[in-house]
Amino acid sequence: MEVSLIKDMENLGYANDIVNVKPGYANNYLIPQGYARVATAAARKVLAENLRQRAHKDAKILADAQALAEKIANLPLTITAKAEEGKIFGAVTSADLAEALAAKGVEIDRRAIVVEPIKTVGEYEAVAKLHREVRATIRFSVNAAE
Repeated sequence: MEVSLIKDMENLGYANDIVNVKPGYANNYLIPQGYARVATAAARKVLAENLRQRAHKDAKILADAQALAEKIANLPLTITAKAEEGKIFGAVTSADLAEALAAKGVEIDRRAIVVEPIKTVGEYEAVAKLHREVRATIRFSVNAAE
């Protein structure tokens, strides 16, 4: 069954994509939750017209995301955490990264940052999903608080 996605769905597609899913998944989950609608011929025409009108706006959003990715790539980032013998009490997570970026003047939603919980002091990398076509690598170091 072909459906048009209304919202971005992890491992399925992005908003305004037409994807093929099993009828039960579409009828019992995607459509009732408001994540998709049936991709009829009329719905496809409306979608095509909406996409044509939004093309210019999407180009600007993409350019902004690329500029932000460039800014993040060159940003020195240090996170200080309470630690003993190289092991951190607790963990450094995406929320901590988002907070450190916000302190440097870069606002990114913590859910857009992909990082495994970090439990030791050292140098690390994380990925920020800024746009469907733009991923930024965040390089940061975790230091022990004194």
